[in-house]
Amino acid sequence: MGILNGLLGHGSEVDASKLAQRLDGVLIDGETVDLAFRVIRDFFVFTSKRMIIVDIQGIRGSKVDYLSIPYRAVTRFSVETSGTFDLDSELKIWVSGDPKPIEKSLKKGTDVRGIHRAIAAGVLG
Repeated sequence: MGILNGLLGHGSEVDASKLAQRLDGVLIDGETVDLAFRVIRDFFVFTSKRMIIVDIQGIRGSKVDYLSIPYRAVTRFSVETSGTFDLDSELKIWVSGDPKPIEKSLKKGTDVRGIHRAIAAGVLG
């Protein structure tokens, strides 16, 4: 089911310590990873200061795009839990200056309340 979720674009939670090498040189002093989710090869990372969307490109994955979104740029966000027939959860984040939200689909069982807390802590804290 893990491969199927990956192929469908559903995210699964990743141990933050496993991202150390991937985020080497990206995080600033004192910045810590609070939550991270993998969608196939890509990552959606919530740090103590910002969100980082890691888009791994190419066949070998040697080209990587890091999109940093400071929490102050988030104008609103939505987390939708999975249901009986809708097996995935949805995450939408609107960033100032962009009318379309950033959307991610997360597999059933993902800690959507934890995601909501991480975004709220960054935006409101």
